[in-house]
This record gives sequence, C-alpha cells and structure tokens, in this order.
Amino acid sequence: MPTPDYMIPAVLLEPFSGITMPSLTEFISIVCQGAMIFGGVFPFIPQYLDIKKSGNADGFSTFVCLNLLIANILRIMFWFGRHFELPLLAQSIIMVFTMLALTEICVRVKHRSEILASKEHKFTDSYSDHPNNGEAPPRLNRSVSPVRKFLDFDRAYFWKWTYFTSYLQFTAVFTVVVGLMTWLFLDNMYYVETIGFLAVFAEAMLGAPQFYRNFVNKSTHGMSKKMVGMWTCGDCFKTGYFIVRQAPAQFWICGMLQVGIDISIFLQVYCYRNKAAIS
Repeated sequence: MPTPDYMIPAVLLEPFSGITMPSLTEFISIVCQGAMIFGGVFPFIPQYLDIKKSGNADGFSTFVCLNLLIANILRIMFWFGRHFELPLLAQSIIMVFTMLALTEICVRVKHRSEILASKEHKFTDSYSDHPNNGEAPPRLNRSVSPVRKFLDFDRAYFWKWTYFTSYLQFTAVFTVVVGLMTWLFLDNMYYVETIGFLAVFAEAMLGAPQFYRNFVNKSTHGMSKKMVGMWTCGDCFKTGYFIVRQAPAQFWICGMLQVGIDISIFLQVYCYRNKAAIS
C-alpha cells in the first residue's frame, strides 16, 4: 500500500518542492523553439525521398543547397559577434549537415545518370558503325564526361563537380576563410552586421535558384510541391517568430522576402501545371 504524503518526512520532499509543471506559455515557447530548430529540415525530406525513389535529381536545383550552406555558415559566424537565440544557432548547425546530405544524393544520382547515358550513347554509336554484320554487338565504351573537381578552380563548373568530395572541400575552405576573417574582425561592428545581413539575405534567396530553374524549363516537374509548401509554412512561422522575439531586423526583413519568393514558386506551379518538363 503506497505511503501517504503526510507520512513522508519533510526532509525527503524538500528537493522536489521547487519543481512545478510548466505553464502554458512556457510550453508553447518550448514547442516553438523545437520547431525553429528542426522545422527547417522537414521541407527537404519529401525532396530527398523523391530523388531517392525516382533516381532523378534534374528537377531540383543544387544551388538551393549552396544558398543554405553559405547562409547558415555565415549565421553561425554572426553568432560569435552578436549572440542571438540558441535555437537559431542550433537550427543553422543542423541545416548545414542537412544540405550536405541532400547535395550528396543529388551528386550521386546525377553521376550515375551520366554514366548510364554515356554507356548508351557509346553503344549506339558503335553499333551503328557495324550494322547487321552477323557479329556480336560491340563492347560498350565505358568512358564518361571528364571529371570536374573543386581544386581545378574552373568557374564554368562551379558547384557542378563530379564527386561529393569536391563539395566538402568547398564547404571546408569557405568555413575556414570566413571563420578566420570573423576572428580577425570580431570587434568590428560593421563587419559583424554585414555578415549578419549576408546570412539572412542568402537564406531569403533560398528559393531563387529553384524559381530560375523552373522559369528556364517552363516546368516544375521533378520539384517537390510538398517541399515548397513546407517552405512557405515554415517561412511564415519563422518570420512571425523573429518579429515576436525581437530578433535583429535583418532576420525578419529577409524573412518576408523569403515568403514572397515561396509564393512566386507556387504561382509557377499553377502557370506550368499543363506543361511537360524540358529534358
């Protein structure tokens, strides 16, 4: 039979006397902070799964990943000069790893597609040179397009490299360079405010590469509509969070710009709904 509270010595209850259930306001605050930390990742899950399932990444612009990598690395550096809320810092760290994961699957899928296309092209060319000669089909030529690497420093193929290693190298170099500059100019208010603005502006332009790709293709085929829908919901929530929590002005001004770009992509979905993707 459980011992009634009044029979338990007061000295044993004393350590728990200060523990209270969180109020509704505190609970909502905790939920909002959790949404800020992990909410940015969820929109990319449908796109990741679509690419993995279809084996085709042509409809998704990897420059979206570049945008968010630069934006979140700059935001992390901005924190050292002007401490903002820790949930925003945690969000940036998680987003960096998320973008690397999404870039990796895009690069892997595109490289595999290049190999298959090259095999088919070489096979077709070789077989057309020896039509109906009664012999076995010629061996496939397994050569592919030249390997493109970050260390080649070829601007024509920037962020269009062959292997994921090059993307890691760029990320590491960019982080080290910006980190060193931040360490040198940490006491310079103008530098700190500039990287803060560049961070949120780069994030605000998140949808711009996807908008441009859709515009060129005159199609949204291969782009996850769920991803864009989650972008819009998340950006609206995030902008409201910035305003309520009185985050630096750069955050909420660029947040509103980001919402505007999201809505523009939705308009493309409507405009191009009856058009096939251009291969």
